[in-house]
Amino acid sequence: MDSALSQAEPPVVASALARRFGKVAALAGIDLSVATGERLGLVGPDGAGKSTLLQSLAALLDPSAGRCRVLGFDTVREAAQIQARIGYMAQGFTLYERLSVDENLAFSAGVRGVTGDTYRERRAALLAMAGLMPFTERRERELSGGMRKKLALCTNLIHRPPLLLLDEPGLGVDPLSRRELWQMLDDLRAQDVTVVLATSYMDEAERCDRVAFLDRGRLLALDTPAALRARAAGTTFAVTRAADAPPLPAALPGVRSIKHLPDRLRVQLDSGRNGAEAQRLLAPLGTVQAVEADLEDVFTLLAPPGEDAATAARPAHPIAAGPGGGGISTQELTRRYGAFSAVDAVSLDIPPGEIFGLLGANGAGKTTLIKLLCGLERPSAGSARVAGIAVDGARGALHRAVGYMSQRFSLYPDLSVAENLRFFASAQGLAGRRARAAIAAAAAESGLDAGDPRMAGALSGALRQRLALACAVLHRPRVLFLDEPTSGVDPLSRHRFWALIRNLAAAGMTVVVTTHYLEEAAFCQRLGLMQRGRLIASGTLAALRTQAELAADAGVEAIFLAHLGRAA
Repeated sequence: MDSALSQAEPPVVASALARRFGKVAALAGIDLSVATGERLGLVGPDGAGKSTLLQSLAALLDPSAGRCRVLGFDTVREAAQIQARIGYMAQGFTLYERLSVDENLAFSAGVRGVTGDTYRERRAALLAMAGLMPFTERRERELSGGMRKKLALCTNLIHRPPLLLLDEPGLGVDPLSRRELWQMLDDLRAQDVTVVLATSYMDEAERCDRVAFLDRGRLLALDTPAALRARAAGTTFAVTRAADAPPLPAALPGVRSIKHLPDRLRVQLDSGRNGAEAQRLLAPLGTVQAVEADLEDVFTLLAPPGEDAATAARPAHPIAAGPGGGGISTQELTRRYGAFSAVDAVSLDIPPGEIFGLLGANGAGKTTLIKLLCGLERPSAGSARVAGIAVDGARGALHRAVGYMSQRFSLYPDLSVAENLRFFASAQGLAGRRARAAIAAAAAESGLDAGDPRMAGALSGALRQRLALACAVLHRPRVLFLDEPTSGVDPLSRHRFWALIRNLAAAGMTVVVTTHYLEEAAFCQRLGLMQRGRLIASGTLAALRTQAELAADAGVEAIFLAHLGRAA
């Protein structure tokens, strides 16, 4: 620890910290103290102030009011001393894509004055911890998302900082890589490294010593995960619906949120209701059983009521279906690049109206498979039909039958919401009255204002996500492909998005979703697990548990890792 930090002063102390951007209060009177060796998680909706707080602690943003001391230094007067001593990993990959793993690490060490035997010793230890030693000559742009994240963490650890500030460290990486990344963070505990991280994944928040809940720049709660879960105790119930159960009523008084799982509903009530009252309220919906609250339930309770919270509580409403059925069938579908098979003899059948989830590590072939099924790549071997159309046949007919939302939100950031909707309507062959009707319907279903003048690039991640979905379904495709659609969005926004997906599937649209967040896999009716281009298993969660010889209550992560282990 630096001598400037006294034994009595914690590594992070913020007092009435505020930051404004024009009229927007990104931070409003934050009081916060983080102890040596503590791991603090920052959670909250899009625009809550998480990244702004991290940038303030990194002395990259000066406060508009209040003050902050980091490692004993003032963030305004002594910013250079702070920046030389901390490790800060932004959401984007802070690496040089043309440099190799070794060159990125050496550059970071040189900037921070780590040289000679000290550098060689630390380099070897970090590369071994991250599992990157076999890839030292590989360029950054050739690494998987998980390897990039681990390399970025290594470049921020080369000078052995006492404080790490991490903005969404698990974003965009597969479950196995995320597990390895967290193992690296766990290894730092023995060195008393203090970690402050922002995350949209509640399973990551569970691994923190304390969790700070932010909303609209204000600190609404700060406590241990167990203490926060206690706030939501008695509010969460599983409801098993009969096969012939009537649709959910339009109004459900006292219901805070509903998660629609394939085999049950997970219902959260407003706090303050006793068990008998909950049973009476929910009994008409089906068989009711109390379940333990998790941090997503806490998130829902703490978030002030608003559009997303209200929508998450409402039952699904019908969406107009496109013409005809939209199943998918592939036989030995293959895509090779030279000697490398990105998709290797994949055979699957997905009936119309099914929500099918694709899981796999970074580089498993999920995105390439979707591009083949959309007609954006041509197969090297095998065949596939999407909505009855051969993928290597009539491209125009195939493009009219499918909708595709890519990982990077296929929007134009310099166009407004309204302009994006009009552009994509035109690109999908809609004009005049048909275009106006399609835009109005898609915007209403997605909770958007069809005439919104804001630039797409200025929207929150959750709003961009809904706009991208609206643009993808304007032409009412029979098959919809969603590649990592909820990456980096908060739980309430994620629930709202899945309500939209469920509505589309209920109308007969086939939906294929890729995700790295395994909790979302439970929302799919069936799953396909991919590894190194091959489909190694498929089926319902129950079937996948049976195939892997796991217990009936095994979670999605256990299923995922078991099948990957069997395939290896």
